Amino acid sequence: MAAESHSDSSSNLRIIVQRNPSESQLSELGIKSWPKWGCSPGKYQLKFDARETCYLLRGKVKAYEKGSSQVVEFGAGDLVIIPEGLSCTWDVSNAVDKHYKFDSSTSSS
Repeated sequence: MAAESHSDSSSNLRIIVQRNPSESQLSELGIKSWPKWGCSPGKYQLKFDARETCYLLRGKVKAYEKGSSQVVEFGAGDLVIIPEGLSCTWDVSNAVDKHYKFDSSTSSS
């Protein structure tokens, strides 16, 4: 049986958070070879032009997805996947330090 999903395209853009992934999973993804990025506490308006996978080394974030009342919380030790095309506001309560990787699903450049 196939799972069905009935929703408009904007609600398909959802942040996925995996809490405390295993060391073997992080190693398999090659997280430690990814670039690092950090920010201080504050509010940031972000638009993701490519899918981002990131692993938070430290920090705490509440992400408010544009056009949605949904709030997604993540922080140190979480593996987060942010879909391409998502606009959101990050409310950073504790400074963020993360490894990240962008995956462009389209190679039409």
